[in-house]
Amino acid sequence: MKKTFGTIMIALLGGIGGALFFSQILNKQTVISTKNSSNPNPNYQLVSSIPTTQTGALVNFTKAAEMSVNSVVHVRSTVTSSNYFYNPFMNPFDYWGRPRQAPKQESSGSGVILTEDGYVVTNNHVVEKAEKIEVILNDNRTYTAKMIGSDASTDLALLKIDEKDLPYIVYGNSDELKVGEWVVAVGNPFNLTSTVTAGIVSAKARNIGILPDQYKIESFIQTDAAVNPGNSGGALVDIEGRLVGINTAIASNTGSYTGYSFAIPVNLVRKVMDDLVEFGSVQRGFIGVSIRDLDSKLADEAGIKEIRGVYIAGITPGGSAEDAGLREGDIITQIGDVSIASTPQLQEQVGRYRPGDKIRVKVNRKGDEKYYTLTLKNKDGDTRIVKSDQVLNILGGTFENVKQEESAKLGINGGVKIAKLNNGKLRAAGIREGFIITSIDKKPIKGMEDLENTLKSKQGGVLIEGVYPNGIKAYYGFGI
Repeated sequence: MKKTFGTIMIALLGGIGGALFFSQILNKQTVISTKNSSNPNPNYQLVSSIPTTQTGALVNFTKAAEMSVNSVVHVRSTVTSSNYFYNPFMNPFDYWGRPRQAPKQESSGSGVILTEDGYVVTNNHVVEKAEKIEVILNDNRTYTAKMIGSDASTDLALLKIDEKDLPYIVYGNSDELKVGEWVVAVGNPFNLTSTVTAGIVSAKARNIGILPDQYKIESFIQTDAAVNPGNSGGALVDIEGRLVGINTAIASNTGSYTGYSFAIPVNLVRKVMDDLVEFGSVQRGFIGVSIRDLDSKLADEAGIKEIRGVYIAGITPGGSAEDAGLREGDIITQIGDVSIASTPQLQEQVGRYRPGDKIRVKVNRKGDEKYYTLTLKNKDGDTRIVKSDQVLNILGGTFENVKQEESAKLGINGGVKIAKLNNGKLRAAGIREGFIITSIDKKPIKGMEDLENTLKSKQGGVLIEGVYPNGIKAYYGFGI
């Protein structure tokens, strides 16, 4: 009975407030995304003033604030409550003959204007599954935003608003950022307007285990700048006001700032944004190795004295590393001109390249330094750039071929599953995640190629038929 009560309490607490939290225990602290609920009702308390540095030197943050505050926006998203459960035995229509509607929730975060014509970067978790996204500028102008694309592996998303001559931020260089350097965090905590806080870079290339994606890249900049719920997607800038990171998470016992905050380095952000603008999806290049951080035992086995670099624990057959001549047991110490000390740092550096790009890799092989040139491949093992089709973008979803065992279980001949819904035609039509498309306008859809080719030739209305994983068949009609 106690266990049941505990489960209910967890479920209730998860439903109170609109924020979506990622959690991971880190030294008995909780690492959470800094997205805000629609009605946080914070308890405000007086705090002591921040002391000067030990030398008594004063740092002036006015330039950093002036250069960045108008480029940081409030991002407000509306989503269907994740605590609403579909009951297949319930009549889907209420007493007035209208379809039952899942309750809506509003949540909010921050974003940063990247271009004068309205491209805005934010965190993926701020706008994930949003049906409506609004961007509010620092001067209170409000716009409906369009989702250009998102990347769960880095927790980034790109929005677009229809406006010109916007105050955009200037890119900095996160590679040049040094531990101990002053930085400024700008965002919209607790639904307040743009708020500026300051701190120093405490560490770089931090992996805190917060992202659930299989191909995640976690190489956060750690700072002690105060970041609170609502700051997700906001700017981390240097003393000159140049963007060096996107604030994403905090380590906390309470859900609010208690000393650590984490930002995605801008050099990675810039690559992801360029991909989303050009291709509609992120183009990831892979080395084709399994890796481990180097320790004293592995260093002894590898016959090296300096414990610095990343140990290659395995080689993917047919991958870039095998093609170039790398071996299991090699120690990667450099990518391009950047020295490599840890796995997060390696993942970040490789994550900046696309399939087909060539990178120069320095390894230590039993005490001997060697250089190799690798041609990166995508996760499918080739060098193709895979563009996100425009029609599929309009539909607003992520698609995958149905696995053979699921197809056999449901008695269908192939099909395409909606793995994830974004803002678009499918969500507007009432389709739920997991729906398997089996035909469009009576034409069989057996896989992704059928889906893309069929939709490319369509104009006007379409009729989509399919089945849900529980066996319930359904059809939907809408215009494209």
